[in-house]
Amino acid sequence: MKNGLLISALTRLLLGAAILCATIFGAAGSLQYWNGWVLIIALFIPISIVGVVLLIKEPELLRKRLKVKERDVKQGGVVKASGLLFILAFVLSGLGWRFGWYMLPRWVVAIALVLFLLAYLIYAEVLRENSYLSRTIEVTAGQKIIDTGLYAIVRHPMYSATIVLFITMPIILGSPIAAAIMLLYIPLIVRRIRLEEGLLERELKGYAEYKNRVRFRLFPYIW
Repeated sequence: MKNGLLISALTRLLLGAAILCATIFGAAGSLQYWNGWVLIIALFIPISIVGVVLLIKEPELLRKRLKVKERDVKQGGVVKASGLLFILAFVLSGLGWRFGWYMLPRWVVAIALVLFLLAYLIYAEVLRENSYLSRTIEVTAGQKIIDTGLYAIVRHPMYSATIVLFITMPIILGSPIAAAIMLLYIPLIVRRIRLEEGLLERELKGYAEYKNRVRFRLFPYIW
């Protein structure tokens, strides 16, 4: 069974890497776009490490993370809009390098890279704390509320991490235009959270009480 899961994970990883490389370097018109290589390395090395750990220790969680098809039409719309947003940001980043549009200085890229890696550490910690995390929104049999660790601070630490990850990506690519466009991800994730919390209140026992205990969804004292 693990062999099949390994093949599925590797296929998804290689396909994702190929699509990302084709999008970024195709738009840049060159493999010399160094920002693109920095992002590829920063993104896929941690993903590979986390994938191996999940395969060994939490194969069921890895299987959940590989699921991509949303059952809810509204959630599916949010996912599709997010995907289009990413493609637009990556294409604009490549075009910016290709045609000499304003590129962010290296020290800004370095700061974004550090923030990206820190956010990925938080992402990995969330996976360690919550074995119920599926890529799609669902409540599984026997699921319990996780209210310790990061979940005692905010209700959706995974989304907190992804906001930082996704906004720093175009900054690593050196594109202020793409970074500004990626800010549109925030209202998309807000809508996803509202839809998700409606489902959790209906189907997950005790979630309403958890909401009362942990007031903030993404960032303490902000929202």
